[in-house]
Amino acid sequence: MTPEPLQQHGPPAARLPLVLDSPHSGRDFPADFDAVVSEFDLREGEDCFVDELYLPAAESLGVPLLAALFPRTYLDANRHRGDIDLELIEGGVWPHEHVPSGKSRIGKALIWRTLDDGRAIYGRRLRVEEVVARIERCHAPYHARLQALLDETHRRFGAVYHLNCHSMPAVGGKMGEGGEGRPRADFVLGDRDGTTCDPAFTEFVRATLAAMGYQVAVNDPYKGVELVRAYSNPSARRHSLQVEINKRLYMDEATRSKHGGFAALQANLTCLVEAINDYIARQLRHG
Repeated sequence: MTPEPLQQHGPPAARLPLVLDSPHSGRDFPADFDAVVSEFDLREGEDCFVDELYLPAAESLGVPLLAALFPRTYLDANRHRGDIDLELIEGGVWPHEHVPSGKSRIGKALIWRTLDDGRAIYGRRLRVEEVVARIERCHAPYHARLQALLDETHRRFGAVYHLNCHSMPAVGGKMGEGGEGRPRADFVLGDRDGTTCDPAFTEFVRATLAAMGYQVAVNDPYKGVELVRAYSNPSARRHSLQVEINKRLYMDEATRSKHGGFAALQANLTCLVEAINDYIARQLRHG
């Protein structure tokens, strides 16, 4: 794995109070992963090319884009550091802060235990010190950098809008959110039932995407997880929205490769970010 577990694209500081992050697009597989399934299978959990989809917007519109370089199946940055699956820990005891989210039920806590089809990722349980090392090497720096970006942007502008960027399988898997075999919308927006951003902002993003011809769902089946929960506070003008893109819009899930829809979606996402910048500028002018 590269020494740096993350990469920041776009400008070092935002032109307007908008920050993007992509916690699940990394594919630098560390030597100590010790999985019993292939790297290709481990990429099932990856939000393939999501950082690349937003890259033109980041570079042309002056929007910082933070991207994790480590695989989601190695450590999921969109979890609390204490969201430990005790079934995966040697001895079944976690001696540090334990903040279970319920994701262990589907094998997708901080360290994934299973793939979407239910297959075990490891042939053994992990030692506590192994998990702590992953947290310190990957989770801690990612959260620290994102929080610093959001705090500095809020300090400069008095407000910050945060898009937490993801993609999702076209259809729910055995261990997936919302039930096996359930087709997903083109986009799913998650604001944890209106608690992580101004509902007017969620509606603006929904309406903008719908006007482009996309089917958009809100909080179904994804409401948003740790990265929108931890750093949002709408009453303090800190707004976080999770954006899930259906993989069928831009890639072949079977081969993990882009298809002909990639460029069109990338262009539409740049238009979306431009529209969000305009929305934010209006909000700042009106206080």
